[in-house]
Amino acid sequence: MVILLSFFIHFMNQNFKNYLSKITQSSSCKEIEVIQSLWSGYGKISRYQLVDSSIDRVVVKHISLNQSSEHPRGWNTNNSHKRKVKSYEIETHWYEQWNQRCNDNCRVPKFIGSFSEGRDQWIILEDLNTNFPLRKHDPDFSEIKVCLKWLANFHAIFLNQKPTGLWEVGTYWNLETRPDEFEKIEHQELKSKAHLIDDLLNQCQYQTIVHGDAKLANFCFSENGKAVAAVDFQYVGGGCGMKDVAYFFGYCLSSSELEIYANDLLDFYFLELKKAVESTNPNIDFKALEKEWRDLYPVACTDLTRFLLGWMPTHQKINRYNLGMVKLVLGSDAKQKTIKKNKEE
Repeated sequence: MVILLSFFIHFMNQNFKNYLSKITQSSSCKEIEVIQSLWSGYGKISRYQLVDSSIDRVVVKHISLNQSSEHPRGWNTNNSHKRKVKSYEIETHWYEQWNQRCNDNCRVPKFIGSFSEGRDQWIILEDLNTNFPLRKHDPDFSEIKVCLKWLANFHAIFLNQKPTGLWEVGTYWNLETRPDEFEKIEHQELKSKAHLIDDLLNQCQYQTIVHGDAKLANFCFSENGKAVAAVDFQYVGGGCGMKDVAYFFGYCLSSSELEIYANDLLDFYFLELKKAVESTNPNIDFKALEKEWRDLYPVACTDLTRFLLGWMPTHQKINRYNLGMVKLVLGSDAKQKTIKKNKEE
């Protein structure tokens, strides 16, 4: 049985390699580096060397859709597996149908091809290391702004576009796809209003496509740190741009830094968004867009905190700043009226 399985895996991998050589017009290809394993043991991302091709190297995301039991937080449930399977299907669709719409102001890896066989699939992408070789763990404010500029341009390009083939509601913490984590929430007031908060974000007038997992690890920096490209589009879909911004802030800044700098960084994001919208969607009423999204920023922070309280209550992003946002959203009379109005409509 083990010998048979080994032969089958080798056969599948050889079929993929044949496909890779064909689409890159190379005489042969070889895996030279495993960049990382995929979350929960669903596969790996590797770098391949090509021979006799105009392309020197490519990055390959190899996904195995068999159910995994390796979730690092213990969330290896059927819901988790179904979500993962759909996320990889959506990511493949993103690269095949949407990726090319991005421009140099929101750089993404060029899509080269995709191949599937049985429960395995491969996504073949440009190797960003050629132009974006750096990964940052402790970015300075100029580097944070470079990422915010990327997000602003990304959101501007996809304003008011229906997320066909993507998640109807983007982000990996979307309430509808997280029933297991929702049941674990002990903050009863937030739990009771979670669906109303979700409605506020999902029913806002100005929708865009959100990256859905805009953490620092998914941004690749140029040598001079003045440009970035983004990767990992498993949870790309419709939504308010503030979801990406709130999540990105949480990964880059501590509670005290957020209290000091969040407003200035939001100002920078909206300045970049204004320039991008004027270029790509000049008919948009930007003042109305900015007002709506600024008002929804605390709501996006609260929505993210809701997920974290169920998923990992000790997470560092559950801090004084974000808990303050929760208190603001739950305690604001004006916000409660807006929530009720949205629900009634």
